[in-house]
Order: sequence, then structure tokens, then C-alpha cells
Amino acid sequence: MKALVYEGPRRVKVAEVPDARLERPTDVLVRVTSTNICGSDLHMYEGRTDLEPGRVLGHENLGEVVEVGAGVDRVRVGDRVCLPFNIGCGFCANCEHGRTGFCLTVNPGAAGGVYGYAGMGPYQGGQAEYLRVPYGDFNCLVLPPDAEEKEADYAMLSDIFPTGYHATELADVSVGESVVVFGAGPVGLMAAYSALLRGASKVMVVDRHPDRLQLADQIGAIAVDDSRGPAVEQVLDLTGGTGADKGCECVGYQAHDPDGREEPASTLNDLVGAVRATGAIGVVGLFLPQDPGGPDQLSREGKAVFDLGQFWFKGQRIGTGQANVKTYNRQLRALIHEGRAKPAFLVSHELPLQRGPEAYEHFDRRDDGWTKVILRP
Repeated sequence: MKALVYEGPRRVKVAEVPDARLERPTDVLVRVTSTNICGSDLHMYEGRTDLEPGRVLGHENLGEVVEVGAGVDRVRVGDRVCLPFNIGCGFCANCEHGRTGFCLTVNPGAAGGVYGYAGMGPYQGGQAEYLRVPYGDFNCLVLPPDAEEKEADYAMLSDIFPTGYHATELADVSVGESVVVFGAGPVGLMAAYSALLRGASKVMVVDRHPDRLQLADQIGAIAVDDSRGPAVEQVLDLTGGTGADKGCECVGYQAHDPDGREEPASTLNDLVGAVRATGAIGVVGLFLPQDPGGPDQLSREGKAVFDLGQFWFKGQRIGTGQANVKTYNRQLRALIHEGRAKPAFLVSHELPLQRGPEAYEHFDRRDDGWTKVILRP
């Protein structure tokens, strides 16, 4: 089968690889029809992880079931399914409590498994013609009859829509509150969108890319361009000097200033400044235990200078970690099905898999207009 394969820093290619196949009775085999490029794919693409050459990338996947194992009861051949990026077993202590992003079974010695991702198990990614889905009954989200018509919307359920929603859940966003989101990439825009769905009265989105800020404005958020002045000051001005009730960090360890200098803790510390006393912060931007490409020794060890004193003095609270997609994807599926949510508004390009290398180049450079890419194998 054809698949997009990692070769080394900023080098991917479409190559012939062994066909995905059933390996256990509980597996499902999916013909991939949509597979998205995620911002966290870029960490591997840029060589900022220890991903080995030859791995198939892609953890945001949707497709049609073409084969099921003998132990699969619920999922049927022909079902259109969306796959959570985090693989769960369904029966470990964490999965039983809804923490499927931290499954204790699928990646022995670690908590959590992901398709096509460094350090998250041996699973090949879905930027390919076919994908093996372990524990298929548990991991496949079967889609309604409008699956093909709304495929671009449903494809967002694999990661970024639940992850953006998770940011608002970690921050405990409530009706009528003001929210500031740092980062207007796909996850940040989904966090802003989710905050509005939850009834936030005012949502501010901090970024400096005009095309992304334009999308924030399009969904009813207030675009805050931090290249025009300190973001904290702008948020305080917009909130009468008190700060936002809640905040979401959707950038991660590659945060940088308008001049391009990496400052891994900058968004965290800006959120401490921009969120009011006793407010809450949700962190879904990726932070790693080690970052060999970090700008200093501290960041290379996965550490950061956090403004703990101010954070403690303001009595704020913080929640972190990857989204447990299955906690949210059924409810978010219902919003799409009923027309209440249309997350595909941020999709800028839908391209054949063969153009994957080109798409990675544009998305990695943050070229204007390349906000979210769906590949079609």
C-alpha cells in the first residue's frame, strides 16, 4: 500500500510499504479516506523527536471498515468510522475511568498509545491507504448516515475538535465567562470554538498570523495580534483590567516571540498574567519530557521557568495533558450531525496523499492560508 513515510528532519515521502492487516481477533482494518496533518506531526517532521525513519505518520484518521477480526462484535464491514488519535484498550484502570489518552495496555512501560507517533507505541500511522485499528470495538466511532456528506467535519473528531474542547474542560469554562486562548492554530481555534459552544461571553485568541486571526474573528472571537504589543496588556484592556476568567494554552513547547526566538514557557507565563485571580488554565499544547532541539539546557531537559510565585499568589489552578478523545467524541459527533457545529471551517486544503510532502512543507512554514490540511489516500 502507499503511505507517507518519515525519512528524517523535514523529509517525508510517499512510498510502498507492507499492507496494514489484522493481527489480533479484536482488530479492525480501515480503508482511510481522510487523514489530517496535525501541528504535533510537525514536531517529528522538524526532527524534534526521536522518531525512527521508516515510520508511517498520521494520527487523525477516518475511513471505511473493510475487514473485522473474529473477536469484533459491534463494528461492521462498511461502517464509516473516525478513529481517536489515542489508542485505548477499554479495560485498564485508566480506560475504565475515561482516561483513554493514558491507556496502560497499548504501550507497555508508558501511559498512552498513538498512531504514527514517537514514543507512543509501535503503531503505524494513517497517512496511508489502510490502517490497522487495535481493539476496534472500543476505538472505532461509528458515524451517522451523513458521514460522507460531512466527512471534513467528522474528520476533526479524531483529534483537534476533542482536544480543543478538552482545553476548555481543563479550564472549566462556564456560561457567561470570558476566555483567552493562546494560539490560533487548529487546536487553538477549536478551543475558541468550543468555548463559544459552552456559552462563553467573550473569547479572545492570541496569535500573530493574519490568516489564523481572521478565522478567529470569523467564528465570533476577538483576534489579539501579539506582534502589535504585549498580549497580556491587550487582554487586560479587553477585560477592564481584571483578566480573563479562564485561559487555554494551545501552543506548547515551541512557543516563540514575534522575532522567532523560542521561549517554551512564554505562553504559560502570559496566561498567568492574562487570567484573573482564582481563574483556571487548561494546557493542551504539547510539552515533552526531553527536547534535544531546545534553545537552552533547561528546555532540552523538558523543563521551563514557570512564574510559580505569581501563579500561586493569584490562586489560579491548572490542568494539563492530551485529550481523552473518547470522553468527548460522541457528544461532539452529535453536534456535527445536528448542524450545531461545523469544525471544518478551518480546513484550507484537501489534497491527494501523493501531495503530502508538499503539504508538510507549506504547513511547517506556516505559509499564509495553510491552516489545516486533509489528505485523501
